[in-house]
Amino acid sequence: MNDTLQIAGGALLGLTTSSVFVLALFIGICFVFGFYKTQRSAGNKMVVKSLDEAVNRQAVTYLLPTAPHGPSDQLHAPELLEAAARKS
Repeated sequence: MNDTLQIAGGALLGLTTSSVFVLALFIGICFVFGFYKTQRSAGNKMVVKSLDEAVNRQAVTYLLPTAPHGPSDQLHAPELLEAAARKS
């Protein structure tokens, strides 16, 4: 009985140790190589965010979330403004 508990405890300790090691290794690799994603990707960088950056060799300038998105802004459509006016 004592041997069985010792074997089970050793197996549990081994599985836990190896799982923690693999998890720490995976998180470490993701953390180290994840910093490349935050760099500008124009030019000869490893990450290409769009085909436009790959062709023009210039980083894309993204619009602000508050910028109007073309001739018809769906968030300020007349139907939505009318429904909001009716609710208030």
